[in-house]
Amino acid sequence: MITVDDVRQFTKTLPRSSEHLIRDRIKFRVGRIVYVAFSHDETLMGFGFPKEERDALVAAEPAKFLLPRESDLRFNWVVARMAELDVAEMRELVLDAWRMCVPKKVRLEQQLAAERRP
Repeated sequence: MITVDDVRQFTKTLPRSSEHLIRDRIKFRVGRIVYVAFSHDETLMGFGFPKEERDALVAAEPAKFLLPRESDLRFNWVVARMAELDVAEMRELVLDAWRMCVPKKVRLEQQLAAERRP
């Protein structure tokens, strides 16, 4: 099971990422684009994810993933139950969501930096 603090620590390593409290919900953004957001009770984590792939993700693991509310279906977004995620999976999902938001140059710089780390 992951916590908001686990996500917070990881997002601090991502260039241009910032944390915001919006309508009493914790959200992480790149500029004005939200790429991760938590439910009020912090049991659900919404994150950027390609629309064309989300039905397959939810169908493959319905206990872990769910579609966003109907008003958010137009966005590249999916939701995960935090109790079902481990740290490694959270990092992969958050990193992919962040990559959808940043300019290509920033994404490539981060990728090179990660490859250089031991």
